[in-house]
Amino acid sequence: MCGVTGWIDFSRDLSQESGTLQAMTDTLACRGPDAAGIWLGGHAAFGHRRLAVIDVDGGKQPMAAEGAETTELFVLTFSGEIYNFRELRDELISHGHAFRTKSDTEVALRSYLQWGTSFAERLNGMYAMGLWDPRRQELLLVRDRMGIKPLYYFPTHHGVVFGSEPKAILTHPAVPCQVGADGLREVLDMVKTPEHAVYSGMYEVRPGHLLRVNRFGLTKHRYWALEARPHADDLNTTIETVRDLLVDTVRRQMVSDVPLATLLSGGLDSSAVTALAVGTVEPGTLRSFSVDFSKTRDTFEPDAVRGAADAPFARELARHVRSHHTEIMLDSRELLDPAVRSAVLAATDIPPAYWGDMWPSLYLLFREVRKHCTVALSGEAADELFGGYRWFHNPRAVGAQTFPWLTSGSSRYFGGLRLLDASLLEKLDIPGYREARYREALAEVPALPGESGLERRMREITYLNLTRFVQTLLDRKDRMSMAVGLEVRVPFCDHRLVQYVFNVPWSMKSFDGREKSLLRAATTDLLPSSILTRAKTPYPTTQDPDYELGLRAEMREILANQDAPVRPLLDTENVRTALARPKEAVSRSYSRGSLELAVWLNRWLTEYDVTLTI
Repeated sequence: MCGVTGWIDFSRDLSQESGTLQAMTDTLACRGPDAAGIWLGGHAAFGHRRLAVIDVDGGKQPMAAEGAETTELFVLTFSGEIYNFRELRDELISHGHAFRTKSDTEVALRSYLQWGTSFAERLNGMYAMGLWDPRRQELLLVRDRMGIKPLYYFPTHHGVVFGSEPKAILTHPAVPCQVGADGLREVLDMVKTPEHAVYSGMYEVRPGHLLRVNRFGLTKHRYWALEARPHADDLNTTIETVRDLLVDTVRRQMVSDVPLATLLSGGLDSSAVTALAVGTVEPGTLRSFSVDFSKTRDTFEPDAVRGAADAPFARELARHVRSHHTEIMLDSRELLDPAVRSAVLAATDIPPAYWGDMWPSLYLLFREVRKHCTVALSGEAADELFGGYRWFHNPRAVGAQTFPWLTSGSSRYFGGLRLLDASLLEKLDIPGYREARYREALAEVPALPGESGLERRMREITYLNLTRFVQTLLDRKDRMSMAVGLEVRVPFCDHRLVQYVFNVPWSMKSFDGREKSLLRAATTDLLPSSILTRAKTPYPTTQDPDYELGLRAEMREILANQDAPVRPLLDTENVRTALARPKEAVSRSYSRGSLELAVWLNRWLTEYDVTLTI
């Protein structure tokens, strides 16, 4: 999987800048625990941390190769996986290319040598890369179509600094650690504006885009985007096509030279991935993992979003497909452990302001999985693609003129501003910012001529989910997994599947009146009926009241510290009111989310020494 970083400067010789490059590269050590490397050229310098998955011995980076018309080296620093690398390798050999390794990294590099900037259109995978072209004296930054792998950059007066994570860029002496009003708005609201990186002057390469940086500046090129196309297939053909695409995608993503597993919740998505993955290996050899909370394991209480505990369903699926299943049990002490919280923040670079305990629990889950495997397949993005969330089926959410996950009844995990100072919230105008970002997103949505009514609106809802909401999930998955050196693959993000299902009419996606009708129909012969009929259930959160009590304790320490950097951002009277609630009133309420946000903000401002310019 790996971590990449680099520095381009057309005004100076970077061959003597090993200290800066090494420091930038070292920040990504968790992403690549197996090897490290730097490459220094005249105006370009690359760093790389490697998690060895394909061609363990031969895939070292940064990787260099000579072009056909020059002895100067083309250099690549690459993160991710190319799932069709074997087919591309064969094609490149037919064009006369000779390979020194068996890695997909060399396939990516030689694909550029053969096809130039159009090479990205041939790649099937998840990737983020920096490529130096010595002929053109040009850097290319390329990100996969769905934004599975992160890639950030900071333009300078004479070039650019880039990295897999903001921390690598912030380590560069020319980059300030500043956050302005828009950056704070992005932290506090669930809008995930494409290209926005929170830190002032820093940007994220947009999914499906390629950036070119040369002496004349920076230009952006979109090589892929969702398109509106007529859907001519009938229902049975559509179901068969979805199944065929899933089978092929999972088969491709099972390629690994290191131990591989699946993440299994017992829901439809992860169960489908696990059942398909089992079919590609020897019976009884695939490992699967699930997570639960030890203190409330036997006292689960259904609530507004979770109708049943995951564990019984995960066990049933594991028995059904004969996977070697492991349940990982967590408790509130682990979730609140300062070392765990610091590790989460160090992986995210910004405060995880929503989803609360899901961040540390995901980190702990991945840390345990990593003890047994290096690669895991996940069911992420199926809900966004097939229409699994409740807001796809709630007429009020569908009709609301905002992001559907932020409507009343849907925003359970995304609200936490009630403890912030009123004057700060007035200055930030979160509702106004949200509306502007929503209008921008809506203006991007492709449509078919004459498409209107519910079909047009559901295309819009799907587009918003695939280009905004799922980005938050993919980012969380990447940061928490790479923090422990685990590669997580997401078959439902295969661009062929995404493009096909995006254009299936909503009436067909919901043909049986259920959520994810197509996915159920495409996997009905693989799964037990209990899972096929199970309602959508999100990633679990702890129901242990001790968790909120732990947040309260940390908040009291903040209130007692006059120098706590988050204090000027808070309404301290509201904080005291929240802390005064009796112990028996502790529940997963707004106060828990608000406390979570406040303590994460304080930790971020402290550990990153952030300068707020609002």
